[in-house]
Amino acid sequence: MGKKFEIVREGELRTTPEEYWDAVTTGNGGWLWPMEFEPRVGGAAAFGGTVTAWEPPHHLASRMDGDNGWFNQVEHTVEGRDGGRTWFRYVHSGVFTDDWDNQYDGAGQHTDFYLHTLGQYLAHFSRRPVVYLSTDAPASSNSPDGFTTLRGALGLTGQTRQDDTVRVALPGGQTEAVVDYLHPNFVGLRTQDALYRFFGRNAFGAPVGVAVHHFDATADAAAEQKALEEWLQGVYA
Repeated sequence: MGKKFEIVREGELRTTPEEYWDAVTTGNGGWLWPMEFEPRVGGAAAFGGTVTAWEPPHHLASRMDGDNGWFNQVEHTVEGRDGGRTWFRYVHSGVFTDDWDNQYDGAGQHTDFYLHTLGQYLAHFSRRPVVYLSTDAPASSNSPDGFTTLRGALGLTGQTRQDDTVRVALPGGQTEAVVDYLHPNFVGLRTQDALYRFFGRNAFGAPVGVAVHHFDATADAAAEQKALEEWLQGVYA
């Protein structure tokens, strides 16, 4: 039997409602993964969903429905604030069909990381063209020390702190990056032209994952994807 869940987050970002709206409707590849919406209530949304609210730039919602009462819904409510800031309320609700506690914990932690990445995108790369890459590490990464292995390969240590500027080993070689997010199960790195996102999904029974948002219109997506996969193979060899 499924069980309902609701994950709610609120906050303020130094951006405009219009930029926030663009980020969550046409700029998702810059912080989440590429997807767009047919701009009307009843229009098509990602993964076979339907747009249920479309009020630019203040209210967006989409929903997917399945069998036996299953559904998945995401909603953004947005308001401008004084001082060039925007308040948002994000709600992800639906039904998990099994292992509810683990799925809810994992979804909540992923939500915090994704919304942080949204803030990074808006602050540093808003509306820039993006090349999006993602892949899972080898199955061997789904182990108790899987994410520790990845952090070590990057060159992060126990002394590394969030907001540190560090030299890290990325698929293209040694690179200077800001550690914009540091959590036992997640790491975010920001370079001059990219956001690197590392997901310790071994904590939730899955392989480690990596996503790259590369803000360089000349980037060779196929070559970068191959380099990323080969790098992960080497990490877990």
